[in-house]
Amino acid sequence: MTDKNVAKDARHAVWVMHTDSSQLADLRHRIEFLDYPVIDVDTDPLPDRIAAIVADRASLDAAGDKLPADTPILLMRDAGDVDALLPVLDSAPVWPVEQPVRRSRLAHLLEQAGRYRGNQRRQRLTGSSASIAYVRGLIEQVACFDTNVLVNGESGTGKELVARTIHDLSDRADGPFVPVNCGAIPAELLESELFGHEKGAFTGAVATRNGRFELAEGGTLFLDEIGDMPMPMQVKLLRVLQERRFERVGSGETRTANVRIVAATHRDLQQAVAEGRFREDLYYRLNVFPIDMPPLRKRLEDIPGLLAELLLGSESGAQRKLRLQPCALAALAQYAWPGNVRELGNLVERLAILHPTGIVTVADLPDKFRGANVDVEAIDAETAAGALPEQGIALKDYLRDLERSLIESALARADGVVARAARLLNMRRTTLVEKLRAA
Repeated sequence: MTDKNVAKDARHAVWVMHTDSSQLADLRHRIEFLDYPVIDVDTDPLPDRIAAIVADRASLDAAGDKLPADTPILLMRDAGDVDALLPVLDSAPVWPVEQPVRRSRLAHLLEQAGRYRGNQRRQRLTGSSASIAYVRGLIEQVACFDTNVLVNGESGTGKELVARTIHDLSDRADGPFVPVNCGAIPAELLESELFGHEKGAFTGAVATRNGRFELAEGGTLFLDEIGDMPMPMQVKLLRVLQERRFERVGSGETRTANVRIVAATHRDLQQAVAEGRFREDLYYRLNVFPIDMPPLRKRLEDIPGLLAELLLGSESGAQRKLRLQPCALAALAQYAWPGNVRELGNLVERLAILHPTGIVTVADLPDKFRGANVDVEAIDAETAAGALPEQGIALKDYLRDLERSLIESALARADGVVARAARLLNMRRTTLVEKLRAA
């Protein structure tokens, strides 16, 4: 790979190492087939940031201090090789890849690694529901245009994530993404925040300051809570959107604004226009391409996927392993989620602290998530006895999660020794190895 290609594709590049030359060649071929550029550190410079390291334990030990921090490691190991799962770096997640390598497993882990950025890992718009699939389709359609986008939705539904996804898929992805909460900044300071100011423009302006429009030059400016913007400021914003020009506070010099505008609000702007609280001309200027984010209560089937995505973020620090039993998932599906995905994220963070390596049951959930009519002991007893809960159950998912929970419990009790765990589960060791490989 040339230096130019490494620089261009640095965020997607993969560093591959292996002590077995034939396996190294096979890995390189598989990863390149998945459209990831492969780095050869003997001939290529190592970029500041790469997607992942794929290696066996011996080659990792040999690399030593060359390993970049906070980079996911896909650790090649033989089935049942528990020693290979020992932590390699405290600052990076280590994900096992059993040999022979399955292409689907490798593709999934590389995609997951591409979203990992330490504590500020890239998130994605998660869900398989029809409503979120429709939103994803709208994003893909509008991303390549510089059209103004207005994202509507309740607080906590993920409106900023929609804006970031639009930015990442656009031609402006290499430029800055600059968010500003229009409702959190006092009205008298909002103009300076957006457009900047000159030294001495007002009391306290001790130095010249760039505004958000200048900071977002060549990228995307995300105007969150646009419905809370004061009316005088709406007039000035409208002028900038129309003319793509602005002046800093205290300056007569006109500057151009090369930014893409994505705005968001939890308010009904049409009603605000009717009540005279929001300018109609600004509304139509922003609402060129509307995207409505559905509340979580209307896409409850996405909760398992959202939990997996949020748990990935929790695992980035202390490598926490958290699993919710089907009965706990069923209880969460009955909750109204007034705080939407943000509230779900808060719950995951709380559970990850309380149960860093455990299985979460209904009894482990805070009271409000169980529901007023949920009998915890009865649900646990029903589930344990194999009875069908009153609210029904997704049998395939339940059996898969139950098997996974039992296998994880057996491995924990056996201190990670596969043969001992197989005896606890009364199955052959090779059968358990196959199940671990397919997980």
